[in-house]
Amino acid sequence: MQIDSTTNHRNFFRTFGMALGFSLIAYAQVATEVPAVVTGAKPVTVEHIRVHGAALEGNLEGDDVDREVIVFLPPSYATQKNRRYPVVYALHGYSIGADQWTKEIHVPQTIEGAFALGAADMIVVLPDSKTVHNGSMYSSSATTGDFEKFIAHDVVAWIDAHYRTIAQRASRGLVGHSMGGYGASRIGMKYPDVFGSLYIMSPCCMSARAAGPVNAETDQALQAVKTPADSASLPFGLRAQLASAAAWSPNPKNPPLYLDLPSKDGKVDPDVLAKWAANAPLAFVDQYIGNLRRYRGISIDVGDQDSLRAGAAKLHEILDSYGVANTFEIYKGTHTSAVSDRFQNHVMPFFGKNLCPAANCK
Repeated sequence: MQIDSTTNHRNFFRTFGMALGFSLIAYAQVATEVPAVVTGAKPVTVEHIRVHGAALEGNLEGDDVDREVIVFLPPSYATQKNRRYPVVYALHGYSIGADQWTKEIHVPQTIEGAFALGAADMIVVLPDSKTVHNGSMYSSSATTGDFEKFIAHDVVAWIDAHYRTIAQRASRGLVGHSMGGYGASRIGMKYPDVFGSLYIMSPCCMSARAAGPVNAETDQALQAVKTPADSASLPFGLRAQLASAAAWSPNPKNPPLYLDLPSKDGKVDPDVLAKWAANAPLAFVDQYIGNLRRYRGISIDVGDQDSLRAGAAKLHEILDSYGVANTFEIYKGTHTSAVSDRFQNHVMPFFGKNLCPAANCK
């Protein structure tokens, strides 16, 4: 299953890259390296809930507005009844939902391992953002719904209302991998009043460039899609183009998919490409430097064999140029090979250190 996921990521970035005019090196097909079980680790409580997405109501794609969310409660939650906890919201990548995300980061094992190794207790929340075309891009769109607000408002408000959280920005963290890393950077820049620490893992889609030659066969296959069933029968990469278009170039007057593609009838549409470019975090990060300065901690990481390395490094360089405190690590690995190890041994300790464990933190 993990090998298939790696292949999917590879194809996604290859197709996405061609649509925007740049190429990416294919990923090696390796399984995620799972950390060893930590002796003495105590079990966490896992709860599967559904959260109503008011921000998703009326989406033209017809995606479900009641979304699966998986919640992991630390071992002390059941016994320390008066204690409140920081919360980490972890965003999955393209083509998977919350359930498969648990398999990629091997939770609850890695959460339990992190606690056993000394990470501070916290609640971990995995919201599902999979759509008709396999991914929301965590963007705001009439076609898919406003997934930015769904994460930053609907999910956060529901969790605060139903669990013993420390309901303040300093005690909330946001992390994501791949498309989720893109989402963490995008939502993080726009919602510093909600989140206090950010961890961006191997983010996709950070920059956009001019389109290359139009592929007539691809064009024809995409134009033939009229229903969700048609989309489901497409190769992985073509569905990724539809997902990107639904998120970044929605068109309420273009049924049945309510989106505009970057090319049609053999011609590139510069207006659509401009919309896609406007959704690239490296294009709009300069507008949100003041927001990013407010974070207690920002961390970025990427594998040395990951073709997304350049985008992650550029984000780090931009933050450094503005004097925004952040850490950046290039570790040994591909796009997916170390994601579960990173989650246990880097992401969880990072939030344990940076999320405020008490009320009234700034």
